[in-house]
Amino acid sequence: MTINVLGKVSRSSLCCDLLQDFLGAPHLPVKLFGLDFPNPVGLAAGMDKHAAAVPAWEALGFGFVELGGVTWHGQPGNAAPRMFRAIKDRALINRMGFNNPGAGAMARKLEEWKARGDWPKHPVGINLGKSKITALDRAAEDYANSFRALRSLADFFVVNVSSPNTPNLRQLQDKAALDEILAALQQQQLSAQPRPILVKVAPDLAFEALDEILDLVGSRSIAGIVATNTTITRPETNDPELRQIYGQSGGLSGRPLARRSTDMIRHLYGQTRGQLPIIGVGGIFTVDDAWEKITAGASLLQIYTALVYEGPGTAKQLVSGLARRLEEGGFKRLQEAVGIAVK
Repeated sequence: MTINVLGKVSRSSLCCDLLQDFLGAPHLPVKLFGLDFPNPVGLAAGMDKHAAAVPAWEALGFGFVELGGVTWHGQPGNAAPRMFRAIKDRALINRMGFNNPGAGAMARKLEEWKARGDWPKHPVGINLGKSKITALDRAAEDYANSFRALRSLADFFVVNVSSPNTPNLRQLQDKAALDEILAALQQQQLSAQPRPILVKVAPDLAFEALDEILDLVGSRSIAGIVATNTTITRPETNDPELRQIYGQSGGLSGRPLARRSTDMIRHLYGQTRGQLPIIGVGGIFTVDDAWEKITAGASLLQIYTALVYEGPGTAKQLVSGLARRLEEGGFKRLQEAVGIAVK
């Protein structure tokens, strides 16, 4: 229902202007991947899988958006119910299963937004997943097909091999399998203007497995890491209601993910000595949460669950709060604060 409403808002420049007047975020620029981000708070993948509300996210104060996940073949996703709220823990469990119209349909939608002149001024990314019907040994071809269809229509791409809701997908985080996917995408870049390609990792990976992914950064021109996706682990609780919800299969997001996500960011930043950009996502609700991710090594942030619980003013609140933190700390720009808790 929310996406449908925002889709209608997106088709009215007046509505978008009004929305931005109330909920637009202050300017807090970040330059990364050769792209200009008006602020560091972005919308995480999973919210707008149909590219239905592309202009509205800018009006809601976001500095960038990651559309999708999208797969080469359109698919309905898993059977409902497939989304659950653990309200007391400010968490969500989802087993959506990459429900999306397919890369071709998304391409046509993005072309429509561009033709209307409604394209946002902020960077637009696309999250690429594997079609459920595609065998693991054909995964590289599947990702490459989607990338080829969408390459000219977005500013950056995120290879999603970490969703827990497509059977065996996380096996593609194995170094050899991921190398094959990235090689296929690199091949698509040879005859066109290169697009930054990032990899989204699972919070359940051991640091040793994470380091193996980092081994591919140079050879496969990985532009950055998105840390992290949802987790299959569950927090301990004595609350009967929460126990019942946590018994559902799927990926957990929200507050319970915050610490692990930050630990992953800190490790990635330390291992790469701050040379590989990180987008931090997982349990960001407050300015304190956002600042923790930044100082652990994240150059950009993404939210999803906080938008559900805190409402449409979340991006504005976070960006405004970060601007105050920078001023209080004597920082001239956000990048100066990135990783200061690790250095």
